[in-house]
Amino acid sequence: VQLQAFGGGLVQAGGSLRLSCTGSGRTFSNYAMGWFRQAPGKEREFVISINWSGSSTLSADSVKGRFTISRDNARNTVYLQMNSLKPDDTAVYYCAAGGRGLTTSISGYDYWGQGTQVTVSS
Repeated sequence: VQLQAFGGGLVQAGGSLRLSCTGSGRTFSNYAMGWFRQAPGKEREFVISINWSGSSTLSADSVKGRFTISRDNARNTVYLQMNSLKPDDTAVYYCAAGGRGLTTSISGYDYWGQGTQVTVSS
């Protein structure tokens, strides 16, 4: 499946941003979807994920209560709503699709989008 992420940008601390990721090429609803991020000089890290139906999610402790994930399988799209953004959230955000169910592991995802930059100013 080919993935393309949209919606990154510059936002002030405390603000909100919504990222979208659209898939094509394979049956989108077959896959769990995840968002990861990578800040300069740091390893890529798990942010949040959602199972194929949208009935279950996992999130990193650092974003709990601030970030939510949802999906619209009819539109082949997954969304990441980010609220109460902090400068530490600054990173390139990647969406990913995996066929192994809900997981926080990078190795659990087979397909990756190109990434979208999110910058949070203090």
